[in-house]
Amino acid sequence: EYPCPYDDVNLKAMQALKARFGLPVGYSDHTQGIEVSVAAAALGATVIEKHFTLDRTMEGPDHKASLEPGELRALVTSVRHVADALSGDGTKTPVEAERVIASVARKSIVAKRDIAGGEIFSADNLATMRPGTGISPMRWDEVIGRTAGRSFAKGEQISL
Repeated sequence: EYPCPYDDVNLKAMQALKARFGLPVGYSDHTQGIEVSVAAAALGATVIEKHFTLDRTMEGPDHKASLEPGELRALVTSVRHVADALSGDGTKTPVEAERVIASVARKSIVAKRDIAGGEIFSADNLATMRPGTGISPMRWDEVIGRTAGRSFAKGEQISL
C-alpha cells in the first residue's frame, strides 16, 4: 500500500531474514516520513530504499510515500547519527566526555542549613547539590546518623 500503514511494516521480518540467511539486509520503505527508515538502520539495515520526489502533490502513487529534498537530507543525517550511536563494543564504561563533565553533572552531599559541630547528620540538615566534587549521594546512608566533627555553612559540602 502506498503509503504503507505503520502497523503493517513488520521490521522484525528484516531481522528474521538476517538471522535465517546470515546475510546483510536492507529495507524498502514505503511509509510516510523518515522514522521507519531510521529504525530499520538501527536494526541493522545496510541499505535503505526510499522514494524521492521534488513535490509530493504530483500525480502517481509513489509521490505520497516519497521524501522531498529536506526530508531526504534529514533521513541521511539521522541514519548517520544512528550509526554513530551504535558504535562501540557494548561495554558500558564512561567515555572521555563523561569524565570531563562528571564533577559538574554529579552531586555531593551538602549542608541544607547551617550545621553546628557535634550535630547529628539527618535528612533535615543534609541535601544534595552540584558539583560532584565531594561525598557522593550514593553514600547517603553512610553519612546519616554520624556526628558533624565541625560546623558547616548552608550549601557547604560535607566532609567526614
